[in-house]
Amino acid sequence: MTLSQQLGNVGSEVSRMIKWRGKDDAIAERAFERMLELIDLTLQSQVGGSRLREIARAREVLVQTWQSQVATDNPAWESLNRYFLQFALISNN
Repeated sequence: MTLSQQLGNVGSEVSRMIKWRGKDDAIAERAFERMLELIDLTLQSQVGGSRLREIARAREVLVQTWQSQVATDNPAWESLNRYFLQFALISNN
């Protein structure tokens, strides 16, 4: 699987997490856990360099935003969603 496909899959879980947070927290929590699992697998599959740093930083920002209980209408979530959406679009072309 390409990096774009892997990060596109992470983005699907980010979107799901945003969609369900505050509506059905159990679904949102499962999406968050799956997102962490996918991003960790992506990190393990990378050889090193700037890709690792960027992916690790994205993971850190996602966890911090989730733990800070930021409302899903906060621009931080929209920014994260847009970041990962780009990878889904690239992998579909």
